Amino acid sequence: MEALIIEESVKTPSIQFNPQNGILEIKGKSIPENSLDFYGPVFNWLDEFLKNGTQEAEFRVQLEYFNTSSSKCLLDIFRKLENGSGGNGKIRVKWYYEEDDEDMMEAGDDYKALVKLPFEFIKI
Repeated sequence: MEALIIEESVKTPSIQFNPQNGILEIKGKSIPENSLDFYGPVFNWLDEFLKNGTQEAEFRVQLEYFNTSSSKCLLDIFRKLENGSGGNGKIRVKWYYEEDDEDMMEAGDDYKALVKLPFEFIKI
């Protein structure tokens, strides 16, 4: 399986999903014109990645900002990972946030409350 690499733009985050080491990273700002168009390839890649059974993975989220439509797409990603993990803890989330950004910390807390995935919060 090939890695999924999408370069960062002014309105979209970088996506670097590596199936070999299980590191799935999203970083930057997520305010695309059409979130479903942008995240469609991400959903498709995750479906393929997860269909062969659960493997260990680490989803690293380091977003500066995301809009409402991106938040729904992020929830969809978390739900795919939750379903793919079977609740066995093989898929972990590392949620990065700037020390003075309480909104981003709270957003991570909200996602943690909605899915059964282990979250680790990391101040940067």
